Amino acid sequence: MAGPFAAQRLGDLGADVVKIEPVTGEWQRHVAAGGAKGNKVNVSFLSLNRNKRSLAVDLKSPEGKAVLLDLVRSADVFLQNYRPGVAKRLGIDYETLSALNPRLVYVSMSGYGESGPYLDWPGQDLVLQGLSGAMLSAGRAGEPPTPAGQYLVDAVTAYTAFEGALAALLHRERTGEGQLVQVNMLDAITTLQMQELSVFTVAGKPQTRSAEPHAHVYIRAPYGAFATADGTIIIAFPPLRKFGEVIGEPSFLAMDDEVDAWSRRDEIFARTRERLVTRSTADWLQRLRAADIWCGPVYGYQDLVGDPQIAHNGTFVTYDHPTEGRVTTPGFPIKFSKTPSTVARGAPLVGEHTRQVLREAGYDEAAIDALLSRGAVFETPDAAPAGP
Repeated sequence: MAGPFAAQRLGDLGADVVKIEPVTGEWQRHVAAGGAKGNKVNVSFLSLNRNKRSLAVDLKSPEGKAVLLDLVRSADVFLQNYRPGVAKRLGIDYETLSALNPRLVYVSMSGYGESGPYLDWPGQDLVLQGLSGAMLSAGRAGEPPTPAGQYLVDAVTAYTAFEGALAALLHRERTGEGQLVQVNMLDAITTLQMQELSVFTVAGKPQTRSAEPHAHVYIRAPYGAFATADGTIIIAFPPLRKFGEVIGEPSFLAMDDEVDAWSRRDEIFARTRERLVTRSTADWLQRLRAADIWCGPVYGYQDLVGDPQIAHNGTFVTYDHPTEGRVTTPGFPIKFSKTPSTVARGAPLVGEHTRQVLREAGYDEAAIDALLSRGAVFETPDAAPAGP
């Protein structure tokens, strides 16, 4: 996910992103996340590959590799997320490509880094969540840790690579010099925990999980999700005296936020749970917000997509895809006053733009036909005729 997501963000900002994929298609075309298949493009691939063109190439073919090298000569950014060593074996490592194009920004993504004892370990999201220490910052003591409800490590790694590419492009704009940008999943998820890990490394405070399902070991009580009479509500470290007045818990009135909220965490959590289950979520939200206490509902996806603030922000985008019909997906998190992001094209079919991209690279029709006939590149039979 990390590589395609990072490249999609570049495409959303207006970059001409050419997705180089095998003639059989990238693996994610064939794996349906959540079991969500499509007509010709499954939802997993669709969600991570808008605003890209597909050039299908056999990189193990000398002719196919030559095609890629031709494109690199005029490229701004080259992004790859092979396992360490694979790019070099294919002859598309930084040293090789920067010799062809010294202005190239080469972004290399990996699981654990380009060297070291974990070099050959698989860089998978859940594996990295476990290794990062983050899972033990929430939940009950003695119970198994709970993974994040999203592909957290993949996503933060994608954004880290995206950020690195932009910074390197700015450097090149000022100096004319390209460079190698290396990003790995382990460092990305570790540095995301800047505050938590600094509490541990600087202040020496250990990760101590409570008996109650407290939401974060370094946040004072009450902090978590609590059942109400008809649902669930989030409570985020309120002033104990004010909170006790609102929910009718007299024991909170004399408590010290900076002492008792830490030392009596389980007791506070349990008493909060007993009080909040007596009223509806809507009732508690009204009462707590009136007292300026931080709280909120617990949404499912159905609630989220119908939320009025989400609608106001235009968080989701709806567009027509040539094979998947009308689709709605998360849109663009950054708003630009001069250069707004748009969906210029949906996720491509395998090799949908092979002929178009090669024409732009200077190949004539006879040369393209020869590459196609020898299997060095692939053009999907379903591709629409490409323009000049």
